[in-house]
Amino acid sequence: MEKPDSILENIRKAKEGNQIAFSFLLDTFWNDVYGFQLLRTKNENDAEDITIRTFSKAFDRISTYDESYEFRTWLITISKNLHVDLIRKRKRSVLDEMDTHGDAVKKVLDETPSAEDQLITEQNLANLLQDIKKLKPHYQKVINLRYFNELSYAEIANELNEPVNNVKVKLLRAKKLLAKIIAEK
Repeated sequence: MEKPDSILENIRKAKEGNQIAFSFLLDTFWNDVYGFQLLRTKNENDAEDITIRTFSKAFDRISTYDESYEFRTWLITISKNLHVDLIRKRKRSVLDEMDTHGDAVKKVLDETPSAEDQLITEQNLANLLQDIKKLKPHYQKVINLRYFNELSYAEIANELNEPVNNVKVKLLRAKKLLAKIIAEK
């Protein structure tokens, strides 16, 4: 686990909109939130979806984070509430899926290429397409929409009927997974 100072420093940078800090927080806490949800939901897709929504909501509301609480605890609490919401939603049957937390979406990621973007861009296209096929379908789709259809985050959100922040978190996660696949070859 990272030193608490490093985490607090990245939280402060994230509050200022720093992309690398968001990426650091996602990397540091993804497994904690995903593991927690996997135990609760017993379903990989639900766990992943709730984890993406958790980071989306957390990044959207990072300015409200109170440093007197552990960041991990804050994320788990958001995650728990999202899971309860999901259960309620399913019990109410599938009404129109409403996004209750997203009109004023803050910029989570800026447009500058990350290290993962560089690695992805340098790959031979045929190899890259093979590597993309190793990702889960929803990650394949977001990568294809962003890099092959060259859609903006807003256009992807519209296409997938999802909040922009979910798209940003999903794309960040997809790029990390793809970069890992490429690096392991």
